[in-house]
Amino acid sequence: MNSPEQESVPLSKTRRKRMMEDLQALGEQLVELSAERLQRMQLPEDLRIAVDAARGMLRHNDARRRQMQFIGRLMRQVDAEPLRQALAVVRGDAACEVARQHRIEQLRADILADERTLQRLANEFPALDIQRLRSLRRSALLEQAQDKPPRSFRALYRELRELAPADLETVNDENDEHR
Repeated sequence: MNSPEQESVPLSKTRRKRMMEDLQALGEQLVELSAERLQRMQLPEDLRIAVDAARGMLRHNDARRRQMQFIGRLMRQVDAEPLRQALAVVRGDAACEVARQHRIEQLRADILADERTLQRLANEFPALDIQRLRSLRRSALLEQAQDKPPRSFRALYRELRELAPADLETVNDENDEHR
């Protein structure tokens, strides 16, 4: 907690400049987003227009630099924390998304190591196409043995990714118990 004396002291010029540069960098991340992802974000209209204008500037010249500074200035009027969180989710940096990806990768490794994992998965999800997963498992193992490109290995990951995130947690917990 800041004391009353610290709250009355204005920010140093260096600190203000660093905060403005951070906001401008956040604006640059917004400019790099696809139009579809940008539409899903809650942005004030003037900021959205400025970001769209910067996205249209293909050359990185002085005009684009000034536009990015303008975006940084507009960012000062916006609460930046929700934007940072939304960008983290979009980039896949969110801890829960990374953890989910790790659980899927671990489940795929378990399936490749032991076919009984597929049976446990089939018991958990009766609607799951177990024959497809078995076929992908065999193909992935064959690809690894023959040093071929990992097409089936990736396809197996995509199939497992379709499962709901909460469902994966229960499957991974059961796999831990069976080890």
